[in-house]
Order: sequence, then C-alpha cells, then structure tokens
Amino acid sequence: MSNTTALSALLRLFRAQAFLEARISPMLGSVHGLSLTELLLLLQLGHAPLRRLRRVDLAQRLHTSQSTITRMCLPLEKSGFVKREADPRDARVGYVVLSKTGLARVEEAEKTLKRMAAEAFRDRWETDEIAMLAELLGRFTAALPGDIS
Repeated sequence: MSNTTALSALLRLFRAQAFLEARISPMLGSVHGLSLTELLLLLQLGHAPLRRLRRVDLAQRLHTSQSTITRMCLPLEKSGFVKREADPRDARVGYVVLSKTGLARVEEAEKTLKRMAAEAFRDRWETDEIAMLAELLGRFTAALPGDIS
C-alpha cells in the first residue's frame, strides 16, 4: 500500500465522520436533548458492567481528557441521566453511573440512531457492503477500548 492510498483512506474517513456528525447531532439534540458525544458517553455506560465506569476509563474510551469527561457529566447529572458514586474500598476512585432515567434516554436515542444509520446507508449501500464496512472498521479499531457495536 502506498502512502498516497493510506492518506486518501484517512481523509475520506475524516470526511465521512464530519458528514455523519453534521447529520446526526442536530436530530439527537432536537429529539432527545443530547449531543452525539453525550450519547456516546451514555452508551459506554450502558454497555459497561453495572452501568458504571471510572472517569479515566470513560476518557480513554471516548479519546478525550478526564477534565472533558467531568465537564460533560455536569449537565448529564443535572438532567438526572448520570450520578456519581464513590468506591467504598478506595476513596480516590469515583464512578460515573448511568441512572434509570439515563438508561431510558439511551434506549430511546439508540432507536433514533438505528433509524438514522439505516437512512445514511439506504440509497448507496447493499446489506453485505454495510456488513463489510462494519467488519473493516472493527478491524481498524480492534485494539481500542470500549467497543459498543
């Protein structure tokens, strides 16, 4: 593979990500009151054991800093979607926990996201092509923590 081919693939991934984010974020905001990054955070919690993760683990899974996670969680706490929980064995460790309200919102938003995913691929892709794309992207991100697909 040439460097030019790799660069082309990378640039197309960036362009596709920007396109999808621009289509999906406004709908999630207007229908569910969530940004895409907030939904991704809630999805991570929804797929985690006991529906809770340490801030450091959330930061790692969302490829951001712990301080960004803290800022993201504040409005989610005020909305009742997440809560803080201390570790009873180690006071230095704190968890972000998905609440029942948050779980309900995630389930609603996930249905919307599934419909939007179907719409995004509807007019250009066959089912086997979408499956192949999912497999290739899965291989590309296999070593990353927090796969929620």
